[in-house]
Amino acid sequence: MSECSLSANENKNVCPIARTVELIGGKYKAVILWHLKNETLRYSQLHRKISCATDKMLAQQLRELENDGLITRKVYPVVPPKTEYSLTQKGLLIIPVLEAMREFEEKFSKGND
Repeated sequence: MSECSLSANENKNVCPIARTVELIGGKYKAVILWHLKNETLRYSQLHRKISCATDKMLAQQLRELENDGLITRKVYPVVPPKTEYSLTQKGLLIIPVLEAMREFEEKFSKGND
């Protein structure tokens, strides 16, 4: 296996696993992506599904996912403001990884009973 770094700031190849973790490793990023896998959701709907997230943290995680090209944000010019989030084509590529994570956890939990 070739040497790779954990950071894109170094002059080495970035490890694909490290880059993937960087993309989805935020506190709520994987959960956000999971909730968006089959539907477009408004901010308030996402916040209800991830009720333990503060407004600041949820907004930050959504912004990072949008900046990384995994989700898209659509703002409607209405009062009160309406914002919807959905997966991009790149975001859809991560769903099999999240499904594998879910399956791993189910198997892992069974083994620890």
